[in-house]
Amino acid sequence: MTRKFLFVLLYAAITLGANPVLAEPLNLLEIEELRTGDMKKLGFHAEPKDMARVGFLDVNGKKTNLDVYKGKVVLLNIWATWCPPCRAEMPSIDALQAELGGDDFAVVTVAMGRNPVVAIKKFFADANIKHLPILRDPRQKFARANGIFGLPTTIILNVQGKEIARMQGDADWHSKEAVTLLKALLPKPTAETES
Repeated sequence: MTRKFLFVLLYAAITLGANPVLAEPLNLLEIEELRTGDMKKLGFHAEPKDMARVGFLDVNGKKTNLDVYKGKVVLLNIWATWCPPCRAEMPSIDALQAELGGDDFAVVTVAMGRNPVVAIKKFFADANIKHLPILRDPRQKFARANGIFGLPTTIILNVQGKEIARMQGDADWHSKEAVTLLKALLPKPTAETES
């Protein structure tokens, strides 16, 4: 299949799944042009994919899941305290949440495997991480159910909570290229929502 056909197919899939009150359809050809720098490693899917309905734990050890973030574009980062590339990219992920986090966008970081809360808190303090949640997948059920085997893995979810893109490996998520691309994915106000 040609690259243009795949983007037309992806555009149609996202458009049909989009809520017109929440957002206008994405212009995927424009999005492709924005895939520069580290964002070249970000692969968009031909159509949005369901995420497995498996939860993870919050900072207090209570079960939670991605449903909490529906209605927002989500940058989901799977990481671990013992993973050097994960640690290297975490300050840029924190800065991204500080800049874009709000009603339309959230960064969700889930530590996979053996990552005690105390170790996460220490790393966050040492790295001056102030805007990210402490979420854990200690038995890797969430990661395995969603085909995540390498770290770090970053997934972008649309407002319906479906996976639209994935990157394995670290990136500068607060670079100009990343911020520009992510802003292009955010819901655009429609005439109905502006009035």
